[in-house]
Amino acid sequence: MTNVESLATKPLFGLPLAELWFALLFFIFGMFLFLDGFDFGVGVLFATRNDDHEKEQLLAAVGPFWDGNEVWLVVFGGALFAAFPSVYANLFSRYYLLMFAILAALGLRGLAPEMYEEREDDRWRTLWGYSFVIGSTVTPFLLGLFVMNWLVGATGLITPVGVLGGVTVLVLTIVDGAAFLGLKTRGALRDEMRDYGIRAAVGYLGIAIITLGVIYVTEPGLRSSFRSITVVALVMLTATLTGIYTVALRRRRYYAAFAATATLVFGLVGLVATLLFPFVDRTAGLTVREAIISTLPLNIMSIMASVLLPIVLGYFVMLYSAFSGPVDTEETYG
Repeated sequence: MTNVESLATKPLFGLPLAELWFALLFFIFGMFLFLDGFDFGVGVLFATRNDDHEKEQLLAAVGPFWDGNEVWLVVFGGALFAAFPSVYANLFSRYYLLMFAILAALGLRGLAPEMYEEREDDRWRTLWGYSFVIGSTVTPFLLGLFVMNWLVGATGLITPVGVLGGVTVLVLTIVDGAAFLGLKTRGALRDEMRDYGIRAAVGYLGIAIITLGVIYVTEPGLRSSFRSITVVALVMLTATLTGIYTVALRRRRYYAAFAATATLVFGLVGLVATLLFPFVDRTAGLTVREAIISTLPLNIMSIMASVLLPIVLGYFVMLYSAFSGPVDTEETYG
């Protein structure tokens, strides 16, 4: 059998590629939620600032990163389309308006800082400052709404579980943003962001527990999954990491807090993936193995991903290394 024939008939190296691509899909989404999550969190915390100088510091903190971080959302959409095209079509058809609302909110969040810096006029800056806050608040809420609707297989756009999921993701981004600002700011501003982060962490744990409880009560088909060791471990990990995050901020261990935030984000994404599996589209009744593309393109795509993904990760390592450390007190977004 030739190599081409082998690629067309057998998974690469005998690996469970369907399951690996399912895991990779949620890893990519986790990268987006973690990295762009602190951008959203900074945008929400922007609403707490009245001093123009402090606002400029917050904008300068995320300035080098936010547009690069959004690449992960594009990669997520591309991976979903490439590996699970039927699911991509179903989700975009089912949540068409929600998808466009997410894109509109992302666009507003990206446009607002650019417009904010265009003029010194107070009314102009107030308008675009509010736009920055609105875009940064609405986007993670809608993302949480989308993910929770996807998880439970909801056919409507607004559901109780979806709304709770939206609030959960929104509060998590504030946790993320406060930890990031602990690394990027100094003095009284950093101390205030630390206090907001501690409050947000407590709120996140509470709303996450409520959301899981509502899912357990309203979704009988998912109850057996809640008893799995993985789900129990992830829930316990979330509670533990919330405590670690809070202690780290109190002791001004900002790198530890940021690392705890990363694990919290991937813990939430992993929990969603675990509850969804083996389905990838519960509404359509499609499992991971049923929805995955055929063997040959899957093998080729896996080879390409094994080459390109490390390059992308390496780029982000260099980006964050180049702009590491607190922003200068006189630095601005522009």
